[in-house]
Amino acid sequence: MRFRIYKRKVLILTLVVAACGFVLWSSNGRQRKNDALAPPLLDAEPPRDAGHLAVSVGIRRVSNESAAPLVPAAPRPEVDNLTLRYRSLVYQLNFDQMLRNVDNDGTWTPGELVLVVQVHNRPEYLRLLLDSLRKAQGINEVLVIFSHDFWSAEINNMIARVDFCPVLQVFFPFSIQLYPSEFPGSDPRDCPRDLKKNAALKLGCINAEYPDSFGHYREAKFSQTKHHWWWKLHFVWERVKVLQDYTGLILFLEEDHYLAPDFYHVFKKMWKLKQQECPGCDVLSLGTYTASRSFYGIADKVDVKTWKSTEHNMGLALTRDAYQKLIECTDTFCTYDDYNWDWTLQYLTVSCLPKFWKVLVPQAPRIFHAGDCGMHHKKICRPTTQSAQIESFLKINQQYLFPETLVISEKFSMVAISPPRKNGGWGDIRDHELCKSYRRLQ
Repeated sequence: MRFRIYKRKVLILTLVVAACGFVLWSSNGRQRKNDALAPPLLDAEPPRDAGHLAVSVGIRRVSNESAAPLVPAAPRPEVDNLTLRYRSLVYQLNFDQMLRNVDNDGTWTPGELVLVVQVHNRPEYLRLLLDSLRKAQGINEVLVIFSHDFWSAEINNMIARVDFCPVLQVFFPFSIQLYPSEFPGSDPRDCPRDLKKNAALKLGCINAEYPDSFGHYREAKFSQTKHHWWWKLHFVWERVKVLQDYTGLILFLEEDHYLAPDFYHVFKKMWKLKQQECPGCDVLSLGTYTASRSFYGIADKVDVKTWKSTEHNMGLALTRDAYQKLIECTDTFCTYDDYNWDWTLQYLTVSCLPKFWKVLVPQAPRIFHAGDCGMHHKKICRPTTQSAQIESFLKINQQYLFPETLVISEKFSMVAISPPRKNGGWGDIRDHELCKSYRRLQ
């Protein structure tokens, strides 16, 4: 009897110790997670040179073993703790999807239009876009989603001060900043851009087999924009919770765009016009790059044209139906050797989509490009000067804004177009596979 009592006491004591150990372990785990997502990180920025290299050097054989000798492999990159914490933070924010400037984000639903702004790291341009949005009539009804591929305390603070419309921030989880020393960023083992393929095979760099159409190897800073655009397209239509049952349009912008005060007013009238008089129009655009001296006589006119990437990529608006047709062309989009998302879309319209895109576009633009200096330009950017010119133009034409009605011009321009020439920069099979994976990933 005493032996049975002793065994029972030992069993109870063992269970108590195990329970205490579990509580201690789980509390430490929660604390580690809380530390990783702590608010102070919101005001910090990961270092630009965050990646470190391991010191060990291995031996590996390039893919064509019979033709190339054994070569030393470059050091495999290691990831510092701060970069890992930022990856976790981005994942958590994309999952939480905290809406700002709404009374109750559990019951709030978007209206007729949602804006999605692709943001990199040009706060001087983003500030101008925000100023133009603040002046837009009816903007309080529009959800604005900012999609970032660069973590910046300055940019986050700018968006935190937006109080004139509902706001959601999401973050591209495969940015160069989050992968500074490995794909999809720039891996130190990657082939140099201008290295010839034979030399690359002998060197043994990891993407030696995959130069682009012009014989160049990938540059992450160019690849990222197309990756971000395609990921963003999937994420807003399929992962943003508040848009799960959304039947309106999504208008895609970039940080260096500038909107007219009546853009929303005109957009709503264009949408009704499309439904009533142009059901075959596939997409809407807020304007072209053609400079207008005056809105006189054209402020209430819209055209129906064949969509061209070089003319109608600003303020591109898609329905869910148009999006569904695009994702059926995922393989084509993700393997076409052009790092430009808009030139790739142009190729889709002549190679994969059921027909050429027909676009409804105003003759008097309601969107302007303030960023003359993008990734290809090395000149000094003066966005304030450009925005001042746009504001002066809009002020001169103020009397023609907010037209009561819109009419489709008699000038129809539906012409067949040839496939665009390739720009290259998208020959790496790793880019292809990552691009195809976005529908399966958060």
